[in-house]
Amino acid sequence: MQKSIEVEYWVVDNEGALTAPGELADISEFTETEFVDCLFELKTPPCETIPELRRTFVEQFRTVLDRAAELDKALVPLGTPINSESIELRADERGEIQRQLLGTNFDYAKHCAGTHIHFEKRNVTDQLNTLIALDPALALCNSSPYFQGEYVASSARAHIYRRQCYADLPNHGQLWNYVDTVAEWHRRLEHCFDEFTERAAANGISRAQIDEHFTVDDAVWAPVRLRDEMPTVEWRSPDATLPSHVLQLVSDMDSIMEALHHTNVRIEGETTSHGTDDIVLPTFDSLHEYVDAAMIDGLDSEAVVDYLDRLGFQTDRYDPLTTEVDSGESVSLEDARELRLQYADRLERDLDRLQASA
Repeated sequence: MQKSIEVEYWVVDNEGALTAPGELADISEFTETEFVDCLFELKTPPCETIPELRRTFVEQFRTVLDRAAELDKALVPLGTPINSESIELRADERGEIQRQLLGTNFDYAKHCAGTHIHFEKRNVTDQLNTLIALDPALALCNSSPYFQGEYVASSARAHIYRRQCYADLPNHGQLWNYVDTVAEWHRRLEHCFDEFTERAAANGISRAQIDEHFTVDDAVWAPVRLRDEMPTVEWRSPDATLPSHVLQLVSDMDSIMEALHHTNVRIEGETTSHGTDDIVLPTFDSLHEYVDAAMIDGLDSEAVVDYLDRLGFQTDRYDPLTTEVDSGESVSLEDARELRLQYADRLERDLDRLQASA
């Protein structure tokens, strides 16, 4: 089964100040800027095996970091910039439309850097439902507890993105319920697109503008997405983090997704299990409790650890950055710049270790 990775990173100068990616975005077809002026995205092509994905990801990363050093820039593997001056949108009509529809809530999205993992479509209903139930696994990669210098949650990014940015449009940015069929998922997408265009019209945005920049497939920013153009099922829950943490997570996720081909998926009860013959997912109401704990407490939650262990994750192999970044209730702008430099250096050393072990 093919899989691929997309990871967003903050770009900083040699003083830790956020800056534009510049030429980093032009390195290859797999590098690009994001919708804000200081965010950079690295993508891999689809890879058939985990070793191939690991090798490709590390090679791409080395090229990017070498070029960043030449430009006196660095990448920061944190879910938020911790604390920062104003972050601006790039001159992009798609982003401007989102800002108009969400109002000031859209400002929260400008402080979020995440990891997106794509899996080749196969038995899609089971894939969608399993990725929904895997949402608490975001706790394995929580990397920043701060939003604008204030402690928010173990994953400040997930918390502000879901509870603040999309508070008024919950179907567009929050976790969806399970589905019985792929057709049901598509009906939900169409309903969301109708809601999106209606709000656009109420804000003076024409249907022609919407059709130029959005489709039914890409007008939703929920943690699980069905991507027809790729075609993949995309899991968007975790923070940006160190390359080794991303690769560990993808490997564990891939094992679960591969197991779907020869197991039955059932939804029942208050927790989960992963056996030889079946994978049991909790009811959606029960799932919410684990998701909330994963965002707020991360792996400090015994319930989350037990939940993930039952699914087959070896949680003791994960060491989320958020516990290291945690410096108390607040972080000043100056200290945030120092922390960004510290974790940019951590990323460099992490990649060196990955290359040495290849």
